[in-house]
Amino acid sequence: MPIVSRPDESPHTGQTFLYFGSLTLFIYLATPDRSLMDIQTSFMLKNQLNATATQTSLFRLITGIPIYLAFVCGMVRDQWNPLGLRDRGFFFIFAPATAAIYICMGFSGLSYPVLFIGMLLAMVVSRFTLAAYQGLIALVGQERLMSGRLSVLWNVVIQLLATAGYFASAYISMHSKSLTPRATFLLVAAAMCCLAFLGLWKPRSVFSNAYNQPQAIGTNFLGDISRLVKHRAIYPAVLICFLWNFAPGFATPLQYYLTTLGASDAVFSYFNGAFTAAFIPTFLLYGFLCRRVSLNKLLWISTIIAVPQLVPMAFLHSANGAIALAVPMGLLGGLAQAAYIDLAMRSCPPGLQGTLMMLVDGVYALSARGGDVLGSAIYGSSPTHGFLLCVIATTAVYALILPLILLVPKRLIATADGQADLDVGFEVVLKDTATEPV
Repeated sequence: MPIVSRPDESPHTGQTFLYFGSLTLFIYLATPDRSLMDIQTSFMLKNQLNATATQTSLFRLITGIPIYLAFVCGMVRDQWNPLGLRDRGFFFIFAPATAAIYICMGFSGLSYPVLFIGMLLAMVVSRFTLAAYQGLIALVGQERLMSGRLSVLWNVVIQLLATAGYFASAYISMHSKSLTPRATFLLVAAAMCCLAFLGLWKPRSVFSNAYNQPQAIGTNFLGDISRLVKHRAIYPAVLICFLWNFAPGFATPLQYYLTTLGASDAVFSYFNGAFTAAFIPTFLLYGFLCRRVSLNKLLWISTIIAVPQLVPMAFLHSANGAIALAVPMGLLGGLAQAAYIDLAMRSCPPGLQGTLMMLVDGVYALSARGGDVLGSAIYGSSPTHGFLLCVIATTAVYALILPLILLVPKRLIATADGQADLDVGFEVVLKDTATEPV
């Protein structure tokens, strides 16, 4: 198997990281199912609209329907060239449209119908900007042989945002007048407007010939569907991502379990803040390892480490102890999260990066929402052992990832970041690349 390494860092790699870091910051700050909006929405439901655990989880499940079908937005991204600007055209059109929805919600007054309809619309429209972002970062990751490093960048920025969001929410929960629902909606609207302005930036390190490379070329709609279905690498990647995010012990069950231990909303936010922050050191470790160790080895190592991630919660007996346990739990999951996104980027068929990455994004959301609903049912089934059963269920689901690694095409994960398998490269061009470029 001929494997070659690309020369060390390009002088423009830093610009690539800066560009995608900026995009990640504004997209995930304002996307309705992530960071600040998701946290604040749960507090609005629980504290101001008096929703129960089951009602909250069902709200998330139903408003997440556009996310589960987000691969359609990814297919639109792969087929459509808005304003002749490709991905930048999506930023120009759909970021302001999402901002307009948030502004309308902010000035409509908080009620269940307004929150439900507004979040549902925001979910739909924001998927197109997310499809452009995820399709572009996967494409560049494939073309520059840097999917591992871009996975680390992506995950670090997301976790920093989530950490800041959780600690900010802890403060907000104790000072309820400091950030009203209207202020929340206007803040994320401003972030979406900033994303639209980023569409003006066209760094050469990212866009120079990016859409002319073999990895970027597709066919017509039916041809792309056929290639997607026949691309064997997508199935284990999607299933692994589904299982990784299917965690019945997190989200709503954990929030309500901590309440039974006497924890306030602030404690739940502090726990999540510490948990997400603890991912970052192992993300950075992955950035070091991915250039020296094959993805195959990293998948096995990271999954074995991650399987018992939630087990410490089985020994939780006090609200204060939850925050202490959050750090080791987060450290156990960082390598796996980075490895699975790395795998997803590598698994994209040529010209279908938006479709597959949004399929993964939809699977992540569906599994999280589905796990939340299942976890809420398990938690409610036993007043004394409900949360322990959630922990057992989550651990069992994570263990199922291990046999799926055996199904990943070996040559796809045989190399480290920055290394190219020349045989694989030519096979992909010959077998998967379209004959009729869009």
